[in-house]
Amino acid sequence: MSVTLLAVFLMPAVVSPFAYFVGRRSVKASALLVFLATLADLSLLLNSVSIILNSDSHMLIESYHWIPMLGATFTLFVDGVSLSMAIITLVLILAAITYSVNYMEGKASLPIFYALLSLLSVGLVGVFITSNLLVFYFCWELMLIPTYFIIGQWGYRQSYRAAFKFFIFTHAGAVFLLLGIGSIYMLTGTLDMFAAKTLLLLVSPDTVRWLLVALTVGFAVKMAVVPAHIWLPDAHSEAPAPMSALLSGVIIEAGAYAIFRVSLVTVYPSVATSSVGADFLHALTIFALISAFYGAFNALVEKDIKRIVAYSSISHMGYVLFGLSLFAIRGPNLPEGVTGGVLHLVNHAASKGLFFLTAGAVMRQTKERNIDNLGGLAGKMPYTTTASGIAALSIAGVPALACFISEFLIFVGGYQASGFDSFYFWPTTLMLVATVFTLAYVLRFFSGVFLGQPKNENVTETPILMKATMIGLAALVILLGVWPSFFLDLINTFTFA
Repeated sequence: MSVTLLAVFLMPAVVSPFAYFVGRRSVKASALLVFLATLADLSLLLNSVSIILNSDSHMLIESYHWIPMLGATFTLFVDGVSLSMAIITLVLILAAITYSVNYMEGKASLPIFYALLSLLSVGLVGVFITSNLLVFYFCWELMLIPTYFIIGQWGYRQSYRAAFKFFIFTHAGAVFLLLGIGSIYMLTGTLDMFAAKTLLLLVSPDTVRWLLVALTVGFAVKMAVVPAHIWLPDAHSEAPAPMSALLSGVIIEAGAYAIFRVSLVTVYPSVATSSVGADFLHALTIFALISAFYGAFNALVEKDIKRIVAYSSISHMGYVLFGLSLFAIRGPNLPEGVTGGVLHLVNHAASKGLFFLTAGAVMRQTKERNIDNLGGLAGKMPYTTTASGIAALSIAGVPALACFISEFLIFVGGYQASGFDSFYFWPTTLMLVATVFTLAYVLRFFSGVFLGQPKNENVTETPILMKATMIGLAALVILLGVWPSFFLDLINTFTFA
């Protein structure tokens, strides 16, 4: 039996305590250990790409004996969607580790930081590679603990307050998730997503409606969909830059993935042919619109550079949610808009992760975060300026950069869906209008921070590892824009069969 996915799941957990003890002698050795373990995980996952693309099932599954009294097996799997999410997650973790060596230098208790970062990757990757709902819930909750301590201990001003808000809101959302999982088990007698999907088809749509709502509310809190977004601006802006990159690039996107995998793929088919199904998707569309515009308007008037990027994340989760709201099942493959929504998770992760790292670089080198007190950094920090420009333009949906192609697919999918359901015409048009405001706030950010006359003559470029990380992610954002087929081919292997 293959143990590839089990190794991917367990390796960070095993490495975490070693990272702490090694770090007591050498912090850089601790960072290197976690980096190498993450790189090994990424290599194992990349080896499964050919299996996903070429096998008849387009899926890799590993099952292990676990809890017989619940009829539960410890099941790990990857298909094109989950593999895409796991790959970009590990890429961002590698970037966060590399960037942290210089960024966190001189801070206290760094062995614990790297140990927590390794533990965090267990929860992050675990959410994407398990089909057992109990394991999924364990990983979902596991993300909270290291994130709380990383924000609180190594954040900025009121870091523990922001961390506590993050913990309370997302844990409250997890209560809805636990209720939903318990209901699935009561209705079907199974904790496996694939088996539950079939068995829920036998349950009344009126009953499943409440199950669908409970799960989606729980996931929407993590995704920071308006009005469940309140925790996000503080947590993202107060977290250290590497953690902000993971919060925006992976953690909130785990909520979007969960809506796709559990709410839509597992539960929605049982209500797809009833009015409940259409009403549910239309509700997602409305919340997507509200999130897209709310995030963009706040980013347009915010002065704190990290909060600008944080509000941008709320806006872009609106784009993703809109893509997912086009889920109506009309064939064996994903609709165009849903494909775009899933691809946007990957492209947004790379672009927004880079955006947060460049914002962190500006704050580290200038000791300033108010956009009114910045300016003229292009000549002082040319590498950071270039990377930030690439990230900003990608977020704005400029062609040949990552987010353009995924946004384009979402909008094409929206207009295609309007041919089946006229409801989608105006929401799609409004989502296009939202891109204008996105371009406005990223241009305001870039011009306010990097253009004009320098307000601080003593600013220098970032240390080499921070610079290398930003250049590497910038190259990835360009690559995803000009060659999106790697992830598109993976995502398009998904089938409802």
